[in-house]
Amino acid sequence: MTERDTHEAGTPRWVKVSGISAFVLVVLVLVMLVAGRGGHGPGQHTPSADTGGHRPPAGVHTRP
Repeated sequence: MTERDTHEAGTPRWVKVSGISAFVLVVLVLVMLVAGRGGHGPGQHTPSADTGGHRPPAGVHTRP
């Protein structure tokens, strides 16, 4: 049995690389979600209660 025969019998390199890449991507996404650094979600688009003393831009009407 030659080295080439042994190589062809195993899993192709592109399958291994794709699997490892997918695993790393999933781990990174999970770490970002746990760390709270996703940057997206429903809380991102709701205004906070503390406006820091800033007034709304001209043309925006707020209730008194």
